[in-house]
Amino acid sequence: KQNSPVVTNRVRELRQARQLPQQELASALHVSRQTINSVETGRYVPSLPLALELARFFGLPVEEIFHVVPQDTEQRE
Repeated sequence: KQNSPVVTNRVRELRQARQLPQQELASALHVSRQTINSVETGRYVPSLPLALELARFFGLPVEEIFHVVPQDTEQRE
């Protein structure tokens, strides 16, 4: 059986390093504070346009903010 991958991210870490409240980041990206909170907590995987906007905002490649973690947790020998 194949499980879909999990996407983790560094949005909270990057936002807090800049001492930005969620609302300020949300306003800069034209989304709700709840959207930022959901992205940070992993409840919501952002759309590609939002992921690109976050990368542009933080001045980092998307791959340095978002990571795909395979769900294939079967042990291999």
